[in-house]
Amino acid sequence: MHALVLAVASAAEAHAADSSGGPADLLIRFGVEWKYVAWQFVSFAVLAAILYQFAIKPILATVDERNARLAEGLKNAEATAAQLEKAKQDGAALLKQAQVDGSKLIEEARKTAKDLSDRQLKEAIERANDLIVKAQQAIELEHKRMMEEARTEVARLVVTTTQRVLARELSDAERSRYNASAARELTEIKS
Repeated sequence: MHALVLAVASAAEAHAADSSGGPADLLIRFGVEWKYVAWQFVSFAVLAAILYQFAIKPILATVDERNARLAEGLKNAEATAAQLEKAKQDGAALLKQAQVDGSKLIEEARKTAKDLSDRQLKEAIERANDLIVKAQQAIELEHKRMMEEARTEVARLVVTTTQRVLARELSDAERSRYNASAARELTEIKS
């Protein structure tokens, strides 16, 4: 490589010697020497190759890797956003279903409570009616018993009064006839 640089430098010097007053002459007047320019070009090429190999390639690889991770992260973010939206929709659907189920349970509880209340009211009415019927039967029995006692007492009083009025003793046949007559009169009074 060193030989190549020397060849370029010698060619540059030969070219400079052949030219007269051209642009090359102008460069020499300003102090530009072709051998130093060639060396600077070679040095720059070597430096550029080293920088490309050891600095730019790793940086580009890192940038590509970072871009790939960012793209993957964006893709994951979109997928996560879609999953979140689906989860929100599922949650809303579950909440709506829970509200519907809750309403059904409340309605069933109300219906059950109403049925229970109606059944208890019906049972209470039946018990009250039974008590009223039993009370009426007891009253009727008591009325009949009292009427029988009253008839018996009235018959006894009629017989006693009649005996006293007549001042004599009655035979069993007469007593029966007076009792039957008194019972008929009491029955007529009752009606």
